[in-house]
Amino acid sequence: MTDVRRVISIVVENESSVLSRISGLFAGRGYNIESLTVAPIPNSNRSRMTIVTKGNRRVIEQITKQLHKLIPVYKVIEHDEMVEKEMVLAKFPIEENLADIQALCQAYNGKIANVGNDMIIGMVTDEPCRVRHFLEATRRYNPIEIVCSGVVAIER
Repeated sequence: MTDVRRVISIVVENESSVLSRISGLFAGRGYNIESLTVAPIPNSNRSRMTIVTKGNRRVIEQITKQLHKLIPVYKVIEHDEMVEKEMVLAKFPIEENLADIQALCQAYNGKIANVGNDMIIGMVTDEPCRVRHFLEATRRYNPIEIVCSGVVAIER
């Protein structure tokens, strides 16, 4: 069976040790987490964890079954149809052409987030595959630092 990329969202009680329990479940069974994003759900005492992983159909089924068994888990959503986004901040030397960096960011649903005395910071929010293309394109502008947010997703 071929490994496929899957996005799983988990609604959990917003309490200490939940993140370690869930990441421990993955680690204990040898499953890799490619991306993990956690944020509180507004007006509730719960959080949403968005996990990107890879595995064959059997592995993904095993992961979701194990997640359902954890006590602080309220809901597990294995996304089929979703809107998926990732954010990246990239810092460039001030010597690079500001207009070129701005055009590059705009091509990937982004903009210039900040300009200082010695650097330019671009921000892009787009689908993960397009973020990867943006990162490849930034190489020619000698990025000083790059920070990626991880994937967030919501069902259609």
